[in-house]
Amino acid sequence: MATRLHIDWTRCDGHGSCAELLPELLTVDDFGFPAVRTGDRDPLVPDRLEEAALHAVRNCPLMALRLYDAS
Repeated sequence: MATRLHIDWTRCDGHGSCAELLPELLTVDDFGFPAVRTGDRDPLVPDRLEEAALHAVRNCPLMALRLYDAS
């Protein structure tokens, strides 16, 4: 199953915890907000990173992340 990671910019407050928990997909910009390393709006989560992505979603303090089925 192909999964994508969505960042809800209306909720995100730039805590940066998602980038710490998922550094393979996310980094932070100069203001602490997440930036997708690939430049995609909703990056595809490789199978090997699904557990880490789920952990990042569950640990976002403002619930600004979600995973969804890309198919």
